[in-house]
Amino acid sequence: MTYTIQEINEVLKGTIVGDTSIKITAPEQLELASNSEISFIGNKKYEKCWQNSKACVAVVNEDISINPGENRAFIKVKNADLAMSQVLSLFALPTPLFNTDIHPSAIIDITAIIGKGTRIGAGSYIGPKVVLGENVTIYPNVTILDECTVGKNTVIWPGAVIRERCHLGDHCIIHPNATIGADGFGFRPCPEKGLVKIPQIGNVIIGNSVEIGANSCVDRGKFSSTVLGDGCKIDNLVQIGHNSILGKFCIMAGNSGLAGSVTLGNGVIIGGSASIKDHTTIGDGAIVGAGSGVTCDIPPGKTMLGYPAVEARDALKQWAILKRMVSDSKK
Repeated sequence: MTYTIQEINEVLKGTIVGDTSIKITAPEQLELASNSEISFIGNKKYEKCWQNSKACVAVVNEDISINPGENRAFIKVKNADLAMSQVLSLFALPTPLFNTDIHPSAIIDITAIIGKGTRIGAGSYIGPKVVLGENVTIYPNVTILDECTVGKNTVIWPGAVIRERCHLGDHCIIHPNATIGADGFGFRPCPEKGLVKIPQIGNVIIGNSVEIGANSCVDRGKFSSTVLGDGCKIDNLVQIGHNSILGKFCIMAGNSGLAGSVTLGNGVIIGGSASIKDHTTIGDGAIVGAGSGVTCDIPPGKTMLGYPAVEARDALKQWAILKRMVSDSKK
């Protein structure tokens, strides 16, 4: 696949600055791009990297302050990061092929309902009373247990497990080896037995357009449901504890985790490796920085940093004081 800069701009609807006759063969990051590739400058601090890049074209924000140079060009757009997703879609390769819609080695219970256009890969198991909507894609070695439902156009990649009575919405993506509906972590001390397991009799309900990364786990509720609202995006290696409730369009970065019964409002962002204490509520639009530890409720719109997490401006003041103390001690 190759495109001229004009063909790419027909999609982006930006403004071309400069010109190049080179056909564009692929997108690539600035420092690795060849002279037939397109790259991106989404922040002014990366402008200095352009002079050493071989890319013939860059998609840039409108406030770019440099010129592209000879036989090179910029496509100015309002948001280079969003435009990048459009460019990547142009060059995206086809997904793995299905030679047959339902592979002969797939095991499908006679009571399962399979929607029109749904594809099921080799070695997958579809249990009793499962309902798969239209145009669902189940890649090889996926397990979907009893009485689950999967909405239309959802994609489930190899090795994922959807345990009994869990429900997925439309247009979801479940990446390899993710587990939906495993038991929540519930044990209580017992004089006779040491630890007694608390039965987890709830389920997981996932809204529409939710994406869950590889090796992430969403535990079933102890009583009712663990809930992920529409549009949530969960990175790889994320833990979501039993009976947690996520609002719409929440983001959780890799290695972060929610203990049981955590509530996230709409649009909450949890940074990588952050951990959230059980029975904590985080308000709409709040941000928890990477590596932070949240031990109490967070009001809407706040940005929290540190361990234990405090408001960002207070954390920065504390770090500045510590830095001065260390500096003074060395004098």
